[in-house]
Amino acid sequence: MPRVVSIYLPDLAIERIRRADGTGELSAERPLVVVAKSGSKRWIAAADAKARLAGIHTGMPAAKAQAIVQGLQMVDADPIADAAALERLTLWALTQYSPIVAMDAPDGIVMNTEGADHLQGGEQLMLSGIVNRFHSKGLTARVAIADSRGAAHALSPVSNRGVVIVPCGEASLFVERLPIASLRLPAEIVTSLRTLGFQTVGELSATPRAPLALRFGPEIGRRLDQIHGRLPEPIEPIRPMDVVEVSRAFAEPIGAAETIAKYVSRLVVQLCDALQKKGLGVRRADLLVHNVDNTLQAIRAGTARPARDVAWLTKLLHDRIEKIEPGFGIEKLSLVAVMTEPLAETQKASSLVEEEVVDIAPLIDVIGNRGQRVYRMAPVASDVPERSVQRVSAVAEATGTSWALHWPRPIRLLARPEPIVVIALLPDHPPVSITWRGKRRRVKRADGPERIFGEWWTRSSEFDAVRDYFVVEDEAGERFWIFRSGDGVDAATGSHRWFLHGIFA
Repeated sequence: MPRVVSIYLPDLAIERIRRADGTGELSAERPLVVVAKSGSKRWIAAADAKARLAGIHTGMPAAKAQAIVQGLQMVDADPIADAAALERLTLWALTQYSPIVAMDAPDGIVMNTEGADHLQGGEQLMLSGIVNRFHSKGLTARVAIADSRGAAHALSPVSNRGVVIVPCGEASLFVERLPIASLRLPAEIVTSLRTLGFQTVGELSATPRAPLALRFGPEIGRRLDQIHGRLPEPIEPIRPMDVVEVSRAFAEPIGAAETIAKYVSRLVVQLCDALQKKGLGVRRADLLVHNVDNTLQAIRAGTARPARDVAWLTKLLHDRIEKIEPGFGIEKLSLVAVMTEPLAETQKASSLVEEEVVDIAPLIDVIGNRGQRVYRMAPVASDVPERSVQRVSAVAEATGTSWALHWPRPIRLLARPEPIVVIALLPDHPPVSITWRGKRRRVKRADGPERIFGEWWTRSSEFDAVRDYFVVEDEAGERFWIFRSGDGVDAATGSHRWFLHGIFA
């Protein structure tokens, strides 16, 4: 069953203008609105939170809004720039989340994530990650996932917490109380329905279709079937302008796994030939499967390094062919190189002695395409432990930086230091006992303190901050890395609270 994600960007126009204001001409303290015009008529097309709080709403005449709020900042609407910004975000989502992503103009993105959510840790983590990543870009996003595009589109704007997850088969329960405007009907039909007393989707669904079709045509029935998932609504995926794509259409639909594998192999050869002419290698390839019932499926294969090896790319795609459901038959196959990078031909050095070079990139490709995240930890020049490591690509080149090994470091560093209860003499004596996660541990051996100073050149608040680290071992032989915030004397150096930061092997 397809799973469709709708991303609603309610303040796209306002936030695009804020992001584009590099000179700082717009004040962050004053309300901001976007003004659209047609002839001599001017109205509010978008308003920020401060303007809405002052009583300004979309559709209000610009003159009235200006009279309500003194010092209101007004910027002319630019639909072309808004559409370009939405297109850039959609193309970015294509590379991050799913092979089937499309613009849902003027302020949304829609994508089919069937079989792709496991790459993000499940639907809950995927949706919360989408909201957080858009927030980090300075964009407000509301996200919903459901079995149909109509239900996801209707639910995303009404999400108060930013995320709505509709369990499989329960879309009807979630949409029945939504207003009829959620059906994407023309404004004149919505107005007429409200005049007749219809307010919610549930009320409209419970009404016989024949009278509605006789008066308003088939549009209402079509939208109701789409929101309940009874009528498929295909998503035409967006593609970059310079994308490398090859396809094969069939006069007679195909469905056998052997036949699909045969034509996929041929498409890989064509794709690699096209990539070689451009000097490119593929990092992410999508196989789009167009079924005769107007549904679209996709499988994605990624590589750790740019590649155009026919045999290897064919294997990666063949490993996932079993996920394709041909249904009544497949009428077209398309293979798209979504992400590419330059790839030059390399000359192997000749030598009388064969040098064994172990390439782990194929193993990373296999593990990554199974839904696992593969990365490598690399050192960072910082004395603060949690800042001294970073995640890098598993095949990234070595930077030459190494960790300082003057003092022992734990094999496992906690994501965040956890508070503990400690009995110790200040300022320099090691702990006698520690209590972590409700369990008291008597300290048998201890080493320290190792003093780490704050990085005042990075954060001014760390000018006086210090930490005193100890390595302690309990009676069971477990060893922990703990620290006291502060030097144990001066309150300006820290809170003098104790934390557990790591565990030794």
